[in-house]
Amino acid sequence: MKIFSPWFALLVVFALPTAAAAQRGGDSVYIEDRLNQLQQTLTMMTGQIEQLQHRNATLMQQMEKMQADYEYRIDQLEKGGGGKPGGAAPRPGGLAAAPATPSGPAPTPGAAPGGAAAGDQLYDEAFKKLQEGDYAAAERGFKTFVQRNPQNKLAGNAQYWLGETYYARRDYNNALTAFAEGYKVYKTSPKGPDNLLKLGITMSNLGRKSDACAVFARFNQDYPRATDLQKRRIDQERQKNSCG
Repeated sequence: MKIFSPWFALLVVFALPTAAAAQRGGDSVYIEDRLNQLQQTLTMMTGQIEQLQHRNATLMQQMEKMQADYEYRIDQLEKGGGGKPGGAAPRPGGLAAAPATPSGPAPTPGAAPGGAAAGDQLYDEAFKKLQEGDYAAAERGFKTFVQRNPQNKLAGNAQYWLGETYYARRDYNNALTAFAEGYKVYKTSPKGPDNLLKLGITMSNLGRKSDACAVFARFNQDYPRATDLQKRRIDQERQKNSCG
């Protein structure tokens, strides 16, 4: 999978401003917009790291299953005399005396769970569309992924990125619904803190300052182990919204 280059991301965010941009370099709105771009880029990079970690864990599980199947077949060959010239190796489960294993029949080598593989591919494609700025296609992909794989380890991530597809298009009403759903259903997922943070920011954009402050106030209580970056974002948003 193509990895999003951090250096390229920073180059895009901090590209030399045009003459017109330079004239307004001291404008607080312009500076805030730049900071938002950087924060969005960092969020995307974090998503890619999480995606790679999940795929690595999936590959490790597949390798472990293949190794278990290989050892099982070797064991059956030794017991059944399958090592004789021209002898056909017995298939797992094909022998009446084959011992049962606690984990059930060993899988066929190379046969990854079809649903999981298809789900990962759907998630990857949706994330790629998000990177490309095709938010409508990314929305469809993440929405389909969550509907088909609500218990998948990446479901919470997908729900968060679904909210981002709306937020990027300033569709704050749908973004609010998506982030609220992510916080409610996938509160303990890796994207739980980000869902709550973005829920508050979206409320602020909709003019619901008091609701946003209430959300920010819950953050440290619900996510005491959040990252320093996330905690700083909460503090920034509380100050920005004049939260008590």
